[in-house]
Amino acid sequence: MSPLKVEVIPARSDNYIFLVTCPSSGESVVVDPCSADAVSSKLNDQNQLVAIWNTHHHHDHVGGNRALKAQTACKIIGSKADRSRIPGIDIEVEGGVSFKFAGREVQVIDTPGHTNGAISFWLKEDELLFCGDTLFSLGCGRLFEGTAKEMWESLERIMKLPSSTKVYCAHEYTEANGAFAIKVEPNNGALIARLQEVKELRRYGKSSIPTTLKMELATNPFLRTDSMEIRKNLGLENSKNWEVFAAIRSLKDKF
Repeated sequence: MSPLKVEVIPARSDNYIFLVTCPSSGESVVVDPCSADAVSSKLNDQNQLVAIWNTHHHHDHVGGNRALKAQTACKIIGSKADRSRIPGIDIEVEGGVSFKFAGREVQVIDTPGHTNGAISFWLKEDELLFCGDTLFSLGCGRLFEGTAKEMWESLERIMKLPSSTKVYCAHEYTEANGAFAIKVEPNNGALIARLQEVKELRRYGKSSIPTTLKMELATNPFLRTDSMEIRKNLGLENSKNWEVFAAIRSLKDKF
């Protein structure tokens, strides 16, 4: 089975749309299309857009839904909990459910926190994760609807995936996230190296996405609640992991 091709499509000021194509069949899906035009310009005779996958309902993730559906007759797959907020939704899914794309199993993971109905899509064979605004490179999404404990539990589900997983998050926030991360864990050598790498990428206008789960486990403060350096810096040496996470999220909101 040929590996899936993932094209990272920049949109708006800092969004990413992902066009996922099976080279052998030509079937494609698009993840979180904020813009139909950005996607349409990438489609050709070798691409058959069969579906849109929405991780959550925010307009900068679903804004292109209806136009793309009208153009291609694709199906729109989104969270059952958000069915009233996903434009044009055809197929409602929830955590623990799986479906097929190009002969592969796509597993749905419940990842509430950023929004109540947020989900992520995990393709085991290709080790690809599309997580919307739940996990970012060196960061995580704001808690617009869920609680810190819910978001931590969502991140824990992601942390259990293979460390070689490629993480496709939906915004180019890495450099800004890194400026915060280094404040809470300034002696993390892996983080220092990652920041240098990201600065070089962004200097030449290159994307910092995808990241890997291995990289995030080593550098992302929101996943590193067991770091004694972070705990000491926050005065939370004996706190629960989700409480440390909540403190980090609160600091980031004010950063």
